[in-house]
Amino acid sequence: MQAVAGGPDFKAIAHKWHDLAERRLDYYTELYRSGRWRHYYTQERFAMRMLDVIEAAKRWRALAGIPRPERSASPPLADIYALPDEKAKRATPLRSVA
Repeated sequence: MQAVAGGPDFKAIAHKWHDLAERRLDYYTELYRSGRWRHYYTQERFAMRMLDVIEAAKRWRALAGIPRPERSASPPLADIYALPDEKAKRATPLRSVA
């Protein structure tokens, strides 16, 4: 979508929202890795919230026109964009942090 002369720059807006979604994803990833999520959520609620955060990051990435990152050999949450978009995944419990 192109901006009208003197109008809002939609691409810049989408990039800003994408950056915010990525920061939120980083926060929830750290919450998971540290195990602090247990202080605030049940396992089911955190899994649901995490999937919502992942979905929002994926949507803003698409709206901003940024290509999906390559898969890496990093910890499991680094490959977050490769997760399938199945509703059944919402009921899958997270693995415990050891």
